[in-house]
Amino acid sequence: QGVSSAQLGQRVAVLDFVEPSAKGTRWGLGGTCVNVGCIPKKLMHQAALLGTAVKDAKKYGWQIPGPVSHDWATMAGAVQNHVRSLNWGHRVQLQDKKVKYLNLKGSLADEHTVKGLSKAGKEVFLTAKNIVIATGGRPKYPTNIPGAMEHGFTTGLHSDVALECAGFLTGIGLDTTVMVRSIALRGFDQQMAGLVTDYMEAYGTRFAWKSVPKKVEKLPSGALQVTWVDGQTGSEARDTYDSVLWAVGRAPETKALGLDRLNVQLNNATGKIVVGADESTSVPNIFAFGDISEGRPELTPTAIKAGKLLARRLAGQSTELMNYDNVPTTVFTPLEYGCVGLSEEEAERRHGKDGIEVFHAFYKPLEFTVAERDASQCYIKVICERGADQKILGLHFTGPNAGEVTQGFSMGLQCGATYSHLLQTVGIHPTCAEEVVKVGITKRSGLDAAVTGC
Repeated sequence: QGVSSAQLGQRVAVLDFVEPSAKGTRWGLGGTCVNVGCIPKKLMHQAALLGTAVKDAKKYGWQIPGPVSHDWATMAGAVQNHVRSLNWGHRVQLQDKKVKYLNLKGSLADEHTVKGLSKAGKEVFLTAKNIVIATGGRPKYPTNIPGAMEHGFTTGLHSDVALECAGFLTGIGLDTTVMVRSIALRGFDQQMAGLVTDYMEAYGTRFAWKSVPKKVEKLPSGALQVTWVDGQTGSEARDTYDSVLWAVGRAPETKALGLDRLNVQLNNATGKIVVGADESTSVPNIFAFGDISEGRPELTPTAIKAGKLLARRLAGQSTELMNYDNVPTTVFTPLEYGCVGLSEEEAERRHGKDGIEVFHAFYKPLEFTVAERDASQCYIKVICERGADQKILGLHFTGPNAGEVTQGFSMGLQCGATYSHLLQTVGIHPTCAEEVVKVGITKRSGLDAAVTGC
């Protein structure tokens, strides 16, 4: 947003400061996504996919000498080097666009003044016509569990990232267990969530369902012993692990911003800033966007888009608001899951069971055939309004390159695509994406949804 505002002729200062994590970790310019989120996660997911590709390669005639192993240090070093290059790129971009970058921890002194505090304790005050808050959130620990903070570390996100991490750890050959308190992928379509976890279990990831961790203890050997309660039987169980990773969400970075002094309205339950459709807060010249804002998707591209649109409005160049409907996303699990629009549960809640039509198909990616890989969880679901137009309400896809497949179809949903539009679209053969435009069996019919032929 800062760069966008500068490009529109605004005078801009950006305050960016990273408090050390509970384990003392710091990172560079670029926020969560670049440093400890999307980018390193996707690269590690790619490392796991390459491991699967090596196994598949033998079926395609490649002669692989001896057992293949993975070296964590090599991967971690390469990922960190790439992240550092992005940090540097962001710094250069700010300089090129004449944005004043300050490595200071910011808080509000008054509605037009920001106080910046350096690591050495020096205070700097800046005044501005408008102030924009985009501080995101920081990882939460389950502090009610003894040993959680002392012996564990955290992704700071929810079950989607937990499954992504478990998936790439399994993929590079590490013994991995996921403990699920209630359901996997809360907020996502639950049929699709089941397909994702079914595939992961077959892939080698273990799951402890309906289980609640009770304590973490470090044994003399250095191993971590986790004790949990099995929610289905009520009995206690325990096992030992090398590492414990928590994925219980993030807390918004609002407490130290001085928002209470200015009566910036927060949601008492979440601690997030209450914003209007134009990202405005209860104080007219203070705005907020991204993960810090109540009710917004916690997704980097959504925040980037919202920030750019806000920059244009503040510069008087536009009145366009961010459209938070039909935001696509992908979960980068071993079998990727991409979706846009409503889940089947949400569509049914809004329109009623008789008000929707669900078209679906089980398909087999061509890449899986020669490799003799199980494709029983490769699935497509298109949820439509039931009626003359059959407007598409949601699209869900599990399979290879799910993000690439979903991205294109998301534009169709933004344009109000109907099931008829889908059928009028010519597929690219042979691809997984073409199966989306061929989907023709409804759940209501009860017919076999397995795709046959090439």
